[in-house]
Amino acid sequence: MLIQIAIGTVILLTNILVAAVAALALEVAFRRAHGWLVKRPQRPKLILMLVFVGIWVLGVVTVCVWIWAMALWSLGAFPTIEASVYFSLVAFSTLGLGDVVAPQEWRILSVMAAVNGFLSFGLLTALMVEALRQVRLSQLDLRRD
Repeated sequence: MLIQIAIGTVILLTNILVAAVAALALEVAFRRAHGWLVKRPQRPKLILMLVFVGIWVLGVVTVCVWIWAMALWSLGAFPTIEASVYFSLVAFSTLGLGDVVAPQEWRILSVMAAVNGFLSFGLLTALMVEALRQVRLSQLDLRRD
């Protein structure tokens, strides 16, 4: 059990690091594009920004799922990479279908993957909303001037 918790903690911390680096990269991208984003026409730029951030979120989630999948596959929890990716995606998304389950000696990791996914989706959603809010507030401030 302690080995599972230790491995799961390392994977969780790795995924948190991935999300943090991705968030920093997104902030840098928005700072560089800020002047363009607030100029008219503004609404098409908001749509473009939403699409970009949505793709960014999907990319971060994909990387995190693959980290879990590769870890579970390398531990021998699943016989194929496909089964490992499928299980990781189902666990990370907290869908929990139960058609593929982790072996008993690794089942604590499935709960940790679900917790990681739950926290990641919350964090990434908050970052997406904040990015949209900041740009929209800047756009509205520019209109008042």
